[in-house]
Amino acid sequence: MFSVAIVAGFLDVLAGGGGLITLPALIMSGMSPLSALGTNKLQGCMGTATATYMMLSKKKVSWHEVKHLMLTAFIGSVIGSVIVLLINVEVLSFVIPVVLFIIAVYFLLMPKPSEIKLKPKITKWKYQNVVVPVIGAYDGMFGPGAGSFFSLTGVLFWGHGLLSSVAAAKPLNFSTNIASLIVFLFAGHVVWVMGISMMMGQVIGAWLGSHCLFRVKPEYLRVVIVLMCLGMLFKYSVSMGWLIV
Repeated sequence: MFSVAIVAGFLDVLAGGGGLITLPALIMSGMSPLSALGTNKLQGCMGTATATYMMLSKKKVSWHEVKHLMLTAFIGSVIGSVIVLLINVEVLSFVIPVVLFIIAVYFLLMPKPSEIKLKPKITKWKYQNVVVPVIGAYDGMFGPGAGSFFSLTGVLFWGHGLLSSVAAAKPLNFSTNIASLIVFLFAGHVVWVMGISMMMGQVIGAWLGSHCLFRVKPEYLRVVIVLMCLGMLFKYSVSMGWLIV
């Protein structure tokens, strides 16, 4: 799992979507669905914490601008995490792969936001108190792709340019990860040894990815990420007896 985290951290820096690799891998390792979700949050916090620190310290994003968004994202994530804890484990074993498949396809086909600032389609209040908590709830329940959702909605609904929207998505993603991790910790669904090992792998992968930034087209890497995710989901489906090969 350490090596999986390195690959995920590397690809996440370059194209996003690292959770599409780590979560299926954790499920395939034999963990329960809830432990896989909780451990995935633990290892993912390192990357989002680092990215948030960099964005705030380099003033790529204003604390005053995102602090209230982080709060509503946090609340949404707590609600989503509590909901997923109430779902039957057998149902969750089926639902998580289905959600991952849908997100993988979306991640591959999602529209590329423009750097040109657009006119906001909704008020800041609606964005802060409706859109952000909904994405936060999704991140609390499952997670992969949440950062891309924050970035995309920031452009489409809030009217921000692509770069500023991507920058603002980092602290929001960190907030949802921390909120969800707290819930899973209290529920006892975090495997510490594997989570910490993957955290270290994420750091190495992110460091390697930062040195390759802008050298490889993200579109190509997205295909690699999606194929890896779908391959693991296929293998998992066969092992569960859902598919006969």
